[in-house]
Amino acid sequence: MERFRTAFARVRAGLERRAIAVLAAVTVLVLLVVFYYPVATVFVEALVVDGRVTASAFLEILRDPFYFGDLARVLTGESPVAAARDLLGPDRHLGIVGFTAYQAALSTSASVALGLPGAYLLARFEFPGRRALRSVTILPFVLPSIMVATGFVATFGRTGTLNAALAAVGLPRLELLYTLEAIVIAHAFYNAPLVARVTTAAWESVDASAVETARSLGASPFRAFLDVVAPQLYPAVLSGAALAFVFTFGSFPIVLALGGFELATVEVFVYRLVRDLEYTEAAALALLELGISLSILYAYLRYEAAHTVRSRGIRPLPRRPLRPPTGSARELLLRSGLGIYVLLAGIVFLAPIASMLLASVTDPGGITLDHYRFLLERQRTGAAFQVRPWDAIRNSLLFGLAALAVALPMGVIVAVSSTRGYRGRKVVDAVAMAPLAVSGIVVGLGLLRGLVFGAEVAGTRIAVGGAVAIVAAHAVAGYPFVVRTVAPGLESLDRSLVESARALGASRIRALVDVELPLVWPGIVAGAAFAFAISVGEFSATVVLATGTDQYTMPVAMERFIGRRLGPATAMGVVLLFVTAASFLVIDRLGGDGGGI
Repeated sequence: MERFRTAFARVRAGLERRAIAVLAAVTVLVLLVVFYYPVATVFVEALVVDGRVTASAFLEILRDPFYFGDLARVLTGESPVAAARDLLGPDRHLGIVGFTAYQAALSTSASVALGLPGAYLLARFEFPGRRALRSVTILPFVLPSIMVATGFVATFGRTGTLNAALAAVGLPRLELLYTLEAIVIAHAFYNAPLVARVTTAAWESVDASAVETARSLGASPFRAFLDVVAPQLYPAVLSGAALAFVFTFGSFPIVLALGGFELATVEVFVYRLVRDLEYTEAAALALLELGISLSILYAYLRYEAAHTVRSRGIRPLPRRPLRPPTGSARELLLRSGLGIYVLLAGIVFLAPIASMLLASVTDPGGITLDHYRFLLERQRTGAAFQVRPWDAIRNSLLFGLAALAVALPMGVIVAVSSTRGYRGRKVVDAVAMAPLAVSGIVVGLGLLRGLVFGAEVAGTRIAVGGAVAIVAAHAVAGYPFVVRTVAPGLESLDRSLVESARALGASRIRALVDVELPLVWPGIVAGAAFAFAISVGEFSATVVLATGTDQYTMPVAMERFIGRRLGPATAMGVVLLFVTAASFLVIDRLGGDGGGI
């Protein structure tokens, strides 16, 4: 017995010594199965046609004016000069890819225009509610995009709140729904807070002593801003713009809900091809989109690495109290401009959510709960092919909890591996964070073709159910956010605490569990809230995997309702908002300003 105990203790000690390495290997294995293998399946689908390797699918897309417009004529042998002249002319034809880039450029411009004043307000002024307002800048990572799209339909629709307000004051109606303008405004809703977030951080990293030195040498406030502050803000603005372009270039739910197939982007058309079972063309188009997005993201990362601002040891610019103007013409103009901005931002950021709430309890006859009654009635009497609301709510919560159970330990292990001096940690970090750069449509298509349809292994076909694939897609989407909230806390811990625990005989895994994780517990809880909220609101991969099944979630149910009956879609959106808001409160209370996001 004593020999058995000694052997067991030896094995246990060996496992504890290698526990982190083993857990990291398991995490990489899970990623290989639920992310890299499915994405590789999409590559194979696009490159292997009828059993042979070929680039014909890519060449057909590149030469098709439907996708690349006048630019495709260059690859068919026409003069580049003539094609360029037509592209610059009034009758230019952009194609699906060109239109996607065009709307992304417009959306990025709107996001920067709306985000910069917000960054100025947060960085340079002190006022009640400033911390709460800064917390709102994590909206792009929390609010489900299909819910936001529903709110925009309720706001800008023909009978929406905007037209109701215009009619009340005798002004003509605006037809904004299903227009490019609506898509651009909705994208600004999501990406302006992102621009504001990164620019605010840069503004708060400006050394006040440098500005004071410039002023003492005779520079005016405007000149000091141009020569000292602005050069430190440009990299942050460009970084925020690059991220906004990548996100809007690959936007799916907002464009699908507000533009439909009439204003289709690449992502929307990939989804249409999947629905039509045109998998080879869908895979080729998805990979072309991925190549464009990754190129822009790579350029952004290189630029960010070269222009990182180190804020240690600096004295930040003092924030001024925000109060009514006291008489100065300059101050009056400044405060008036900020007032106009707050009003405009309120319309863009608050109106969609408020309109969705209002639309869920009103109809042309006034206040009503009929939309919620419709959901209850649909649950009782809906046909087999119809969306049942409770099933959607139940699926969303179950998928969210299951995805959380996978994403949280994965994220913690990756955070530990990327913040400690292990060999190859940079490689592990890059491999593990790759899901941030791949769209949900590509992940969903890969899981559908690779795991749901099954794969031959030693003569046996292995396939997983749609629910398992959906949980896998949600976990892949959520765990990078766990990494980004946990890693900064681990990075800032005093290493002497771990070294003391190790000196007292604790294994590496025991020091992690007993010392490090308790100290970064708020970041872990915030990361868990992120992962759950992202799972509950995930739409892109889910709509691919849930097509033709009963595995639909609340976002998928909303998309199916929104084209037929807006009221039930808004009622479902309120339920989704409630779940997301609970997660947001956890993030705000325990995660501060969002950790490293």
